[in-house]
Amino acid sequence: MSAAVSSGGTPPGSPVSRRIVLLRHAKADWPQVSDHDRPLAERGRKDAPVAGRRLADAGIPFDLALCSTAVRTRETWKLAVQELPHRPRTVYEERLYEASLGDLLALLGETPDDVADLLVIGHNPGMHALADALAGSVEGDALSRMRRDGFPTSAFAVVSFGGSWKDVEHGVGTLVDYWTPHD
Repeated sequence: MSAAVSSGGTPPGSPVSRRIVLLRHAKADWPQVSDHDRPLAERGRKDAPVAGRRLADAGIPFDLALCSTAVRTRETWKLAVQELPHRPRTVYEERLYEASLGDLLALLGETPDDVADLLVIGHNPGMHALADALAGSVEGDALSRMRRDGFPTSAFAVVSFGGSWKDVEHGVGTLVDYWTPHD
């Protein structure tokens, strides 16, 4: 290893490579309960582990998972995480429920800089709006597929960027992957 490269493999002074994975909860049921307390539907219980396997296939070693406190997001995460080779530290975050784009950007800005790969399990329209807003550039056809298909339940987008979490803003990242259960 050259003296110009730190032990982490990043040259001193260069932006740290980070990834944000935005996972929308699986399909929810509509029983007579508050929106926050809606559980997964049968299809959601089938799709969540599939999303987890696809996340595992992506090979992203998540450092942290932020999960909405809503029942459907917690159930999605419980089923998806079983498919990952490593369970990241998980924080259940009330502010993810019904979060606006501005709320989500502010929340990302609070992420500790020792986190390189972050998974956010949340809701629409926030997950779709955040993926779209962060994507200043795109690899392949991910953005056109996301705009065409919307952001269905169990879908996820992967956005990479360099720098500090405090620098997350519109157009800062590259949309590198977009997946739906229909893919």
